Amino acid sequence: MEHPIARPGEQKLPHLFKPGKFGRFPTRNLIKYGACCVSNYNTRDGFITPRELARMRVIANTGCGLITNQGAYPDPLGEGKAYFRQIALFDDKFLPQFETIARYIHDAGAVAIQQILHAGRYGGIDLGYCLQPSVVPQTLPHFRPPREITKEQIRETVKQHADAARRSISAGFDGTEVTSFMGYLLANFNSRFTNQRTDEYGGSVENRGRFMRELIDAIKQATPGNPLVIRLNGAELMDQIGGNSEDECFELMQQAVDCGVDMISVTVGWQEAPESSIGRDVAPGHWNYLSVRAKKMFPHTLIAFGNRLPDPVMANECINKGQFDFWEVCRPMLADPDLVHKAAEDRLHETRRCIGSLVCLSRLFRDLPYNCTMNPALGHEVEPEYAITPATVKKKVMVIGAGPAGMECAITASKRGHAVTVFERTDRIGGGLLGYATHDLARPDDLLSVITHYEIMAKKHGVEMKFNTEANAKFMRSMLHQYDACVVASGARIDMDAYQHLDGAERLINAQEVAAGRVQPGKRVVVLGAGKIGLVLAESLAKRGAQVTLVEEEKRIAGDVQPSFKWRHSAWVEELNIGALTSSRPKRISAEGVTVVNAKGEETFVEADTVIAAGPRKANQELFREFEWMIDELHGCGDALVPRGIDAAIQEGYRLGVRI
Repeated sequence: MEHPIARPGEQKLPHLFKPGKFGRFPTRNLIKYGACCVSNYNTRDGFITPRELARMRVIANTGCGLITNQGAYPDPLGEGKAYFRQIALFDDKFLPQFETIARYIHDAGAVAIQQILHAGRYGGIDLGYCLQPSVVPQTLPHFRPPREITKEQIRETVKQHADAARRSISAGFDGTEVTSFMGYLLANFNSRFTNQRTDEYGGSVENRGRFMRELIDAIKQATPGNPLVIRLNGAELMDQIGGNSEDECFELMQQAVDCGVDMISVTVGWQEAPESSIGRDVAPGHWNYLSVRAKKMFPHTLIAFGNRLPDPVMANECINKGQFDFWEVCRPMLADPDLVHKAAEDRLHETRRCIGSLVCLSRLFRDLPYNCTMNPALGHEVEPEYAITPATVKKKVMVIGAGPAGMECAITASKRGHAVTVFERTDRIGGGLLGYATHDLARPDDLLSVITHYEIMAKKHGVEMKFNTEANAKFMRSMLHQYDACVVASGARIDMDAYQHLDGAERLINAQEVAAGRVQPGKRVVVLGAGKIGLVLAESLAKRGAQVTLVEEEKRIAGDVQPSFKWRHSAWVEELNIGALTSSRPKRISAEGVTVVNAKGEETFVEADTVIAAGPRKANQELFREFEWMIDELHGCGDALVPRGIDAAIQEGYRLGVRI
């Protein structure tokens, strides 16, 4: 394999970009694109769609040395099927699209791996049951009731995996991968939690690993000469409820190594684990100790790793230190498919960082196709309407508001050739996200990176920024007809009028004032509204020593939080001893505190020296009426339409930017 002269970033990251080898296949670098679960872009009966092919063409061109196609279930009944639109590989009829994907990967100069995914405990999505080693009740109610897999079914399942691997190679893939990540069938056999069998497949670690060893042996026999990857937990995070210890996880890795696997992908966590593994509340590099242990134990087996390791610079250093052999990365390249190219060209400052919001998983858990907060084009690669193309008519565009929606729209429109000016009433980019990010307990730097990205890209693409400028009817009249189009991205506000009927409403403090640092709360705080704004402020204040109580009219807190992060806020509320009065509303506010009444009419008095209104939110829509007869085109996006979250803001800003 010939290698061109190293680009500037490749010279700075020489360990990451040095050539490698996977089995008998040379790789141009030490980066492995991970399968990243499934996309849900395909048909209900397992066929790959044009939407998926378009996505995989983009993935093939990411610049990775190894690329893993998403997991396919191997059985005709669908007991291994985890997602409504998961791809299948139990019959030769599926092969033409797999051949296309393998060709995309090879044409881009990468080595192609096909993952085989039997979901086990999390499978049988079209059936009324799932298969497990033992009948262990589900801890998450949306999964199917379990049935114990018989020995005959075990043998058939092993054969189905081997047949799927053989089909993968016949379709043009160079190697295959089986996965236990997230608690799928392989993990179910390996784990004490779900494997309570008393036969030769259960009991000791040796017995629990028998299914895995048979699986490895069958695949290697079916695909001689083609390398095999196995994804195994370094930590299940399930030991609190009867799962494996880390020591047991590594004993199972040893079994896989003894069976001759070519690569171990070290993973972390199950779907039902009571702690986070890949969310933004986990610091980058937190799980590296697992790959260090694996590499030390198995120096002659390739180790791939990337759990909560989104940074190429950090990955380069880890490889240099011998912590793993291949950087396995997925979600950071959902956020920015050009990540590797930007690293190679020394343009990492332009990267759209994966912020770990896990909207991708949230959508999968709701049986929807996945998308990405930071990449509005993900899943729409097949649609020309989502491509950034030169504008037919170059226009002068004004954008009101420099939050995520406004900046996404402005930068996208500018890339198409429009002359764009953003008017912002404060002195910097960020909008409401800025205050929210600075109080975030998970990882403020991830959220603040969104703002930094917009600052860099606005400058690069020539977006003119007008700060400390209040847009209103008088302002608009002063520049009448200077612009062809106006985008209202003025965000949302706390609806303080919703509390005007309360005795003592004048004592209320607007949450946005607190978030911006313009008001300093006292030591005893009541927060009205336990949505994400109220939760973030409550958590931040409690962390700094305040005694905080949340008051929420709904039955539960975190109503507007993404499904994959609700549990994290609930855990923080408990850890920080934050009081939560649900199905409740304020009745009276005084200098001493707040009188709260619940749905039963029962009153509670909560002492407080500060009362913060964190909801409801109201869209800033007044400009639509004021500007209606002042400009040729009037558009809106983000919270100015309906108050929601950063993912909706960025998606809408982009969609508007590509069509103005």
